[in-house]
Amino acid sequence: MFTGIVEELGSVRSLAATRLVVSCDIVTDDSAVGASVAVNGVCLTVVERSEDSLAFDLSEETVARTSLRRLATGAPVNLERPLTLAARLGGHVVQGHVDAVGEVIDVQPDDAGGARLRLSVPAELLRYVVEKGSITIDGVSLTVAELHHDGVTIALIPHTLSVTTLGDVAAGDPVNLEVDMIARYIERALESSKERRP
Repeated sequence: MFTGIVEELGSVRSLAATRLVVSCDIVTDDSAVGASVAVNGVCLTVVERSEDSLAFDLSEETVARTSLRRLATGAPVNLERPLTLAARLGGHVVQGHVDAVGEVIDVQPDDAGGARLRLSVPAELLRYVVEKGSITIDGVSLTVAELHHDGVTIALIPHTLSVTTLGDVAAGDPVNLEVDMIARYIERALESSKERRP
């Protein structure tokens, strides 16, 4: 489990076939081989570690369902180590299981140094998204400012723009999306309740 609070901006050292190597400093500290790390919101397993990099193997499922395959050498990536029981839950509960890839529609800077980010969300996921609720975009826990028929608008503060990859996104860019899992559990509980009725 993660919180969607990015710990470090790493950079892609290489992406060859199904092996992703990321340069980083902070998350290498206690990320041993076998540990989980969220990379742009995708929960990956560390398969190799050095003082300044982590390597991950990408499954066919990960390549097919996320935007990681589009990463280029030198591209920044959001990194987060898993939540511990002693840590504060600063964002929301994030699994690192990407639901879909959305697309940036527009980025409008605001007068306070932040920006309003509008992006598309696949129709099958929109039912789990509510205004003022949580959504994870490329591993960043964010609050939905506006809900649209085809997506959402997010209000980004200057801090988020400076410490995550969202400061560099532009119209047409793909982003990994994970909806709030609590909404999924509630839906399933309601479906089960209906199935049990005589």
